[in-house]
Amino acid sequence: MGTPWKERLKRLAPPKGWRFRFWWPPEWWRRAALVVLYVFVPLLLADLLFPPPIWRADTVSGVVMDRRGAVLRVFPVEDGKWRMRAHLDQIDPDFIDALLAYEDKRFMSHDGVDAMALARAAGSLASSGRVVSGGSTITMQTARLLEPRPRNIGSKIVEAFRAWQLERRMSKEQILELYLTMAPYGGNLEGVRAASWAYFGREPDNLSPDQIAMLIALPQSPEARRPDLHPKSAIVARERVLLRLADEGVFAKDLAKESAEYPAPKRRDFPTQAWHASEEALRRAANHDNIRTTLDMTLQKEVEELATRSAGPAREGVQVAIMVVDINSREVRAVAGSANRRSAGGWIDLTDRPRSPGSTLKPFIYGLAFDDGVASPNTRIEDTPKRFSTYRPDNFDRTFRGDVTVAQALQHSLNIPAVSALDAVGAQRFAAALAFAGADLSMPLSADDDAGLAIALGGAGLTVRELALLYAALGDHGRALPLNWLASETQAAKDQKTPATQVMSAQSARQIVDILAASPAPAGRMPAQLTQEAPVIAAKTGTSYGFRDAWAAGVGNGHAVVVWIGRADSAPRPGVTGREAALPVLFETYDMITRIMPKRGSGPSLREEVPGDHTPPSALARFERENVPPHILFPPDGAEVWKDQEHTSFVLSAQGRGKLVWYVDGRPLGRNVAGDAVWRPGQEGFYTLSVVDAAGLTAKSQVRVMSPE
Repeated sequence: MGTPWKERLKRLAPPKGWRFRFWWPPEWWRRAALVVLYVFVPLLLADLLFPPPIWRADTVSGVVMDRRGAVLRVFPVEDGKWRMRAHLDQIDPDFIDALLAYEDKRFMSHDGVDAMALARAAGSLASSGRVVSGGSTITMQTARLLEPRPRNIGSKIVEAFRAWQLERRMSKEQILELYLTMAPYGGNLEGVRAASWAYFGREPDNLSPDQIAMLIALPQSPEARRPDLHPKSAIVARERVLLRLADEGVFAKDLAKESAEYPAPKRRDFPTQAWHASEEALRRAANHDNIRTTLDMTLQKEVEELATRSAGPAREGVQVAIMVVDINSREVRAVAGSANRRSAGGWIDLTDRPRSPGSTLKPFIYGLAFDDGVASPNTRIEDTPKRFSTYRPDNFDRTFRGDVTVAQALQHSLNIPAVSALDAVGAQRFAAALAFAGADLSMPLSADDDAGLAIALGGAGLTVRELALLYAALGDHGRALPLNWLASETQAAKDQKTPATQVMSAQSARQIVDILAASPAPAGRMPAQLTQEAPVIAAKTGTSYGFRDAWAAGVGNGHAVVVWIGRADSAPRPGVTGREAALPVLFETYDMITRIMPKRGSGPSLREEVPGDHTPPSALARFERENVPPHILFPPDGAEVWKDQEHTSFVLSAQGRGKLVWYVDGRPLGRNVAGDAVWRPGQEGFYTLSVVDAAGLTAKSQVRVMSPE
């Protein structure tokens, strides 16, 4: 028997007290030091001083998607190329496996340079006298895409160094995504996503074998194998890839032969839906890669088709703008910025251009009048000829109806009562209330308010977006919030709990919605109360001076909708009114919403309640402008004002009839040379400011004066 293994192990053990030391001859240490000094140190310095230009791949096409991730529109980069960022989790895994099997089998194990592949390539070159295989790894190809160079030995060395740098800085998955973002596919196509959309009309998330082979074959010789220019070459290259992948066991041989018989794909257009809304989303997004909007692709497509149908022949130059907003989330669901881009002004986003809103602001005038306690829905108001200083409005049909209720005046869009109500509310105050809500009227207002009364009849500029914001507030108990175009904006609004601006009280908003819901339906349409499935819509129309703008705006089924019809150059269209042109489009839009979106209410008054009697108290039985007290603009009741100097002064402001007289704690105030009432508070504390108009009506404001000391 041989020596037991334990005894053999003891013999190999070092003597007691012996210490193991690693020993190299002195010349070996010197050589190792020289290698470190002349090879590794310069290599590390070069890596530090000359990092790879990974930033060149940061410029990618903007990809705008709907709320479910469907692509709406793709934007080219500045040089006209289509370069969509690749994400491995959105690419067919079979394509990734086939690519690695064909291009770089040891991609997951090497450090950027595959020595075995380079040796094989050198052997092939020596034996055949020509380049049979390049030996470049995917990492080296990525380095070449970042820094294109002539194809020679020197470039190979640089690419190998750059590949080492990339491997140090990035994971294998990141390198592969970078390669699939920048790989050339012929013409102005870069990246596998752009090629898949251009040749297959879809994302590369579920590809057939022939599509996989085509996407692998193209980057090797992108111009010579372009399917749209050289289909025969593309088919031959695809077949070669399929057969080799079959040899590698990626595809079955029968499947590879069958796939090789398919014709070469044609070049397709990139998605161009939501033309104007996509531009707005691109402007708002911080990152242009996969911009998730709040739009609904199905509704967006139908709204665009409706706008085109409603505009009529392109030669007439009529444009249509439509906007749909989800009231609950304030998310923009669909936007048609114009009817078509063939007509004049079609390239302009007409939802973002101020136009005269006609009578669409009347509901908000009456809502503020309800809040001020000067009117209610059944308050009697005169519809008779009336002059407001230098302003003398007229009704649209140039007839007057005498004594009517406020509800009737709003439902029939009577002008004189609306101007009377605005006179009571105050044009400056009304414009300020809309501006605080996010709808800034583009019109200078005079100090005496008379010129501003034209707001009631559309004498100011407002955009479709701003009007949609206001009507969404009307459908949400008077609460105004910014519109959300991006999913990220919706999330930010939830996280930050964006405070709402109260345009009018919830009670007044409810009353206005009830009044509008009882308005006459469009011609040829049965009232919603008499049908089971039709949505109840609270709508208001508007027609600007000279028939330049036709409007319809409303709330119903959980959505606010605004429709504008006109010409981009503001040319008049005699006889075309909001009721005849825009209101049918509004109702058809709601039909689409009811069919496509989940049925939801925008408030109980639209679904469950019949408009109430709204009987006003005796004090509001008749609308009397003379009984309206002045309204203090500054300082408002409950305000805290700061005095940081001994002689700090404040200019007081109020609206009222005739000359206004100010008092502080019962003592009258003087005026400066400009005629303004100036208050110079003394000590800190609470003060009562009073203002009295020419009729003796008084308004008061309790103010606290504070000091920073």
